[in-house]
Amino acid sequence: MQFPQWVVDRVVARQGRLHPYDTLVAERTAFVVIDLQNYYTQPGYLGECAPARATFPAVNRLADALRAAGGHVIWVQTSADGADEFWSHHHAHMLTPERSARRLRELASTSPGFEIAAGLRPAPEDERVVKRCYSALVPGSSRLNEVLKSRGVTHVLIGGTVTNVCCESTARDAMMMDYATIMVDDALSAVTPQEHEHCLNNWMLFFGDVLSTGEVIERLRPGHAARPMSAPAQ
Repeated sequence: MQFPQWVVDRVVARQGRLHPYDTLVAERTAFVVIDLQNYYTQPGYLGECAPARATFPAVNRLADALRAAGGHVIWVQTSADGADEFWSHHHAHMLTPERSARRLRELASTSPGFEIAAGLRPAPEDERVVKRCYSALVPGSSRLNEVLKSRGVTHVLIGGTVTNVCCESTARDAMMMDYATIMVDDALSAVTPQEHEHCLNNWMLFFGDVLSTGEVIERLRPGHAARPMSAPAQ
């Protein structure tokens, strides 16, 4: 992603360089793929984000590369089961009655909308995590933090949809829980290019890094210790 010069200038002033991670130790890195379900990616569903379908090749490529290097792939799926009760304000006030009923129906765990979309390639060894609201890391939403801790993960790669909603919400919580967190530009999608770009500009300014799938793969290393980070250019 090409960042505006003002974003570049502020990031470099804050941290001394544009991208802070020279290497990513695969065994300590997880690719967290958020909400690439039929409900969010396929025509006819209330939550469709049509640009998500174009990200499937990048998601598969990064997942394959990380597995091959000894890393972790985690597929996060939203379920609306019981959401009219545990997320009652959202369903009662942020959605029309018609949209609330449709979300509860189409995103139920027994609905085809809940399933991972065709064209993606989850592996048998990949973890599956079910979340209840936008962030998978807010207390009570899912067991994602427990999964990451149990696998010794320190670095989190975020892909999926929607960039500026569930992906950003989970990424912000990961950063504030002290995970090194990277948004993977071409593995993410939003409803409009403007929302995607604005989200990633703001993410870069304050929260973490943004890399492409290719840039992540170039940095992947097997092993237990990352090489020392090179000093910023003077």
